[in-house]
Amino acid sequence: MFSGETRAMAGLLSYLLRIIHVSPQNFNSMAKKVAVLVVNPVNGFGLFQYLEAFYENGIEFKTFAVSDSTHVASNSGVRMGLDDVVANLKGHEEDYDAVVFACGDAVPKINDHLEKSYYQDMFAILRRFEKKGKILIGHCAAAWMFEMAGVGIGQKVAIHPYGKGRITKAIATDEMSEISGNLYTAQTENTVWTMMPDILRVLT
Repeated sequence: MFSGETRAMAGLLSYLLRIIHVSPQNFNSMAKKVAVLVVNPVNGFGLFQYLEAFYENGIEFKTFAVSDSTHVASNSGVRMGLDDVVANLKGHEEDYDAVVFACGDAVPKINDHLEKSYYQDMFAILRRFEKKGKILIGHCAAAWMFEMAGVGIGQKVAIHPYGKGRITKAIATDEMSEISGNLYTAQTENTVWTMMPDILRVLT
């Protein structure tokens, strides 16, 4: 017997396959290019919703580990190798039209590691994306990371209920997702799908 959570996940993936238009495997030359920031460990379900949707719609992307190594793991322990580390994205923000923050279990402990250069690089990159009017996307605690970077001040954001109290400069709502200007945020990995059609429209 499948658990209720498993059935719900299967239903969500089935829905995503229906709403996500499948494009040729080659990248769409008219589509925008996305930098994906991946913390370690990362929530795999959240991360791969973005990556698979981008791939199926011909949207070029590159993954950057918010770490000093390209080797990261999912919350469940699945290991993966990414394209690059976040330090090598710094100074190359002009090469991308959008940035995604993929949340994970690394975030609750971030205050203990803020001195790490890769977190400081991440915050600087987020600020540069906003300053240049580029698209910022994320779920779960992304709104908190954006606020820590000084991004999205005064804008509506969706955030995990446990993190809502950390938002003091943006406007945290109880919605499954929020789109405010160039900021796209979802409450959790389970609500990313509610903003995915809008993300795909703006990126293609």
